[in-house]
Amino acid sequence: MAEIICIIGTKGGTGKTSLSHMLCHGLTLVGRRAACVMTDEYREPLRPEGRRYVMADARSPEAREKVVDKLRDLPGWVGVLDGGANRTNTDIALYDLSDIVLLPFRDSPEDLRTIMHDLELFPRAFAIPSQWPRNKWQQDAADKMLAALPAEHRERILPPVFALSASKLLLQTRPPETLPAALNSACKQLANQLLEMMEGSDEDVSNALAQAAALNAGR
Repeated sequence: MAEIICIIGTKGGTGKTSLSHMLCHGLTLVGRRAACVMTDEYREPLRPEGRRYVMADARSPEAREKVVDKLRDLPGWVGVLDGGANRTNTDIALYDLSDIVLLPFRDSPEDLRTIMHDLELFPRAFAIPSQWPRNKWQQDAADKMLAALPAEHRERILPPVFALSASKLLLQTRPPETLPAALNSACKQLANQLLEMMEGSDEDVSNALAQAAALNAGR
C-alpha cells in the first residue's frame, strides 16, 4: 500500500506547496514513485509535463477520497497531499487520511503562535521549519524563537528545510529539464528524512525526534 503524507496548517505562506513538490521530486530521485495531490480549491493545478512525479487534482472531498483510495492500492508509492490555509475542517479530513502529517512554519512570531495551536490540534503531527534562514544572524534569531517554545512542542520539530530560491522552479507551469544541483540535493535530503520516518520503527522515529529536540535545545 502507498504511504500518505499530508502537509497542512492553519496559516498561509508557510511553504506547504513548495515542500509538497520538493518532497515528491526528492522521492523520485531516491527511487520512489510519488504523487503530488492538490487539495486547495482556490488554486489552479500545475501541469504534469516535465515532472518526475505524478500530479493529481483532488480539490473536492469526493475527488480527494478517490485519489487516496487509488493510491492506497499502489504498492511502494507515496502520496503527498498539498494542503491550503484557513481550512480547519479540510485539514482535519487530510489528517485523518494520512500516515504522516507535517506542519510547516516560518521564522516569525505569528508562525510560532500558529504552530503551537496546530500541534495541539493535530497530536500526531510534526512541525517542520520551512524556508529557514541561512544568514547566521537571522538563523540565530530564528533559533532563539524556537528555544522559547514549550519543551513538548520542541520535541516534535523536525530539522529545518533551509531557504532555497531555486525551489520556485518546481512551481513553474513547466519546470526546466535540468534543475540546480543544490535543489536536487535539498529535495533528496527531505525525502530521505521522511522515508526514514515511514520505514523505521516507532523507536527510530522517537530517536530522530530526540536528536531534533537536542539540536533545538542547544540553539
